[in-house]
Amino acid sequence: MSTIPAAPPDPRLDGTDIRASVIDLIGATPLVRLKRLTEVHEIPSVLAMKMETNNPGGSSKDRPALEMILAAERDGRLRPGGTIVEPTSGNTGVGLAIVAAQRGYQCVFVMTDKVAPEKIALLQAYGAEVVVCPVAVEPDDPQSYYKVAERLTAERGAFRPNQYENPDNPLSHLKTTGPELWAQTAGRITHFVAGAGTCGTLTGVARFLRERNPNIRIVAADPEGSVFSGGSGRPYLVEGVGEDFFPAAWDPDLYDDIIAISDKESFLTAREVSRTEGILIGGSGGMAVAAAVRVAKAATPDDIVVVLNPDSGRGYLSRVFDDGWMANFGFLTECDECVGNVLSVARDIQELVYVNPDHTVRHAIELMRTNAISQLPVCKNTPPFAAAEVSGAVDELELMDAIARDSSAMDTRVETVMGPKLPTVGIGQRLDRAISMLETSPALLVLSGGRPVSILTRTDVLSYYESIADVDDLPAGGGASG
Repeated sequence: MSTIPAAPPDPRLDGTDIRASVIDLIGATPLVRLKRLTEVHEIPSVLAMKMETNNPGGSSKDRPALEMILAAERDGRLRPGGTIVEPTSGNTGVGLAIVAAQRGYQCVFVMTDKVAPEKIALLQAYGAEVVVCPVAVEPDDPQSYYKVAERLTAERGAFRPNQYENPDNPLSHLKTTGPELWAQTAGRITHFVAGAGTCGTLTGVARFLRERNPNIRIVAADPEGSVFSGGSGRPYLVEGVGEDFFPAAWDPDLYDDIIAISDKESFLTAREVSRTEGILIGGSGGMAVAAAVRVAKAATPDDIVVVLNPDSGRGYLSRVFDDGWMANFGFLTECDECVGNVLSVARDIQELVYVNPDHTVRHAIELMRTNAISQLPVCKNTPPFAAAEVSGAVDELELMDAIARDSSAMDTRVETVMGPKLPTVGIGQRLDRAISMLETSPALLVLSGGRPVSILTRTDVLSYYESIADVDDLPAGGGASG
């Protein structure tokens, strides 16, 4: 029995369509055909989107938020005036905050520093306390957002819904989202595509649909780098999907295919859908649609492919929909004369030369000498790197000074002598921007697809201008003769 009694019916609402509270608006979201996207990509089948943005919190996470809180009330894990603590990328937090406001609870949400700032502000607007943790740490690190959430739960005697382990997460979608899709397609749905994160949506919907028709194909969309599609759990920038561990709702026996989508394709697809269909979606929605487009192009004209859009692009205006952010991370090309042109002349950019924090200064010097470079980024882990995994940089002048003062510095760890991170520039950003940045920094760290790929120096720029000057001096109509 719930420890918080439901409000008695108000007879004044009889015969009206006035809902008793915002909680009663959760679910029953519409399904809409992506007609223009279908035409652009020459898709033979019907491609439709489940619009979870129509939930009061703007995402699919409202459903499990309600189910988890009601279940906790029934079994006494959550009592009147209690506190809810949960690690979240934003959407689950909003859903929990909405239900908590109606039920009289306090909320504390733990987030990583890769989350867009507007998501943090949104949770604070609901009256929640937000604790931000570094993303570039292992799950067992005391600073990871999982461990911080565990500590806060214990310290405050709070209830932690734990969406990654809570069976009420997939149950909410088995009870609501699955039946809605079956009814909205008149039982004709042939494919269901959704992002894999906690796997609550994917597994819950799959379990319902497979009970109705075992031939329905279930497809998980996953960020490149996530463990679901065979990665290590790093690095990727798309938020709210993918993982570095397998949550309780993960059920690969239910999934017919797992499609890995890059950050770049996810973000560019989100922008395409928003501008083509007039539906503002986020990076995880872009990832799901990118996977669904592949599925729908291979389907038949009689098939109905449904993709679930988890949330709105309004939570990503400073990231996915900001041209400056996209260019700086190497997702957009700003003009013809860009940083990538310089690197194509200066050196092979396929492999970044770097040192780990625990490498010795002697090793760093050897790398510099072997590769004829003067700066090295200091990166945690092994390639491929996320920009957040770059912890600093070493410069030959600074190393020379450290060794001159103390010769034993040769065998000390790099992290003891490293300087701050190099400024970053996108591979598609304007060259004149890079030149301006090089006035105050000897080198720049170049990002492509959100990942560091090379170092850009003043010498590289000079070599580039020298090369194009040589080309301009060639006789018209031909190259240099042998």
